Amino acid sequence: MALDLGTFLAVYGTVFDGDALSLTPGYSIGGPASIGLLGGLLSGPGITRTPSGLSGSHNNYESDTSASRGDQYVFGNNDLLQIPFFQQYYDALLENTPAPQQYTNLFRFRQSRFNYSIETNPYFFFPQFAGVLVAPAGYAFPPAMMSNHSAQYPQGYLDKETFKSFFAVTGESGNFKYQPGYERIPDNWYKRAIGTEYSIPAFLLDVLQYAHQDPRLLSVGGNTGTTNSFTGVNVTALTKGVFNGGTLAQGNNLQCFIFQLIQAEAPGLLTGLYEDLTKALQPLTDSIQGAIGGLGCPQLMELDRSQYEKYPGYKKNPGGL
Repeated sequence: MALDLGTFLAVYGTVFDGDALSLTPGYSIGGPASIGLLGGLLSGPGITRTPSGLSGSHNNYESDTSASRGDQYVFGNNDLLQIPFFQQYYDALLENTPAPQQYTNLFRFRQSRFNYSIETNPYFFFPQFAGVLVAPAGYAFPPAMMSNHSAQYPQGYLDKETFKSFFAVTGESGNFKYQPGYERIPDNWYKRAIGTEYSIPAFLLDVLQYAHQDPRLLSVGGNTGTTNSFTGVNVTALTKGVFNGGTLAQGNNLQCFIFQLIQAEAPGLLTGLYEDLTKALQPLTDSIQGAIGGLGCPQLMELDRSQYEKYPGYKKNPGGL
């Protein structure tokens, strides 16, 4: 993973789901935690309640339509791997094929998981970051960063045994067993070559590859209280005319839209979590500027958050906090 993508994900997770004001800033990759990654207290004097961790981050980091996990309000948890979904993923992985082509072939699986949430989850909500960007990472990251690299496959190849190892799955196809906590990097595994790290621009190209085939995958929105009622947010109304949903796939619009939306929504979502909100948000502001500072983005000044009111999944958990 390149420095730009890794830094932003780490900062975002720390601000929203950990403690950005601790002497050892960080966040739990499980549920709520009080012990910092470096051994210090994660919950420092500047935070008002226990950080949620990734397992408690529904709608701000984790979202519905996961490649391998169930929707929070259908399965009752969002952290345990669901064997049927893993089986579908496994079956969709082309064998003896370079990783970029493996990712291309996963589109139908990704589309089916999106449709499944629409068809089964009346609280399905697809937020701007957790939905439009984080959800597709579950399909893009394994071929991009879990694949094994060799002279035969310089772009990587995600063989099925390697895939199982990363997801703590054993057994044969049709009879898989999941062992939580046993996820591991397999033996004789070689990462991407130095200088070819997976970056924000590369990831956004992967996101757009799927979105060109199914524009709903760029739609902030959700079901409106019943299954099969998916409705996208009116992006023009949400951003008060700054962005248009029909042009998000053009140029740098998607990157500008998502990162500025995060910056605009963060103060409201984090109000009451930190004693000094401005100080807590500074690392996120700096990271966002690093991601879009040179793109010439139109300036998003304010949002009409009433556009979210039609979505029960949003009102049930506006930001996972």
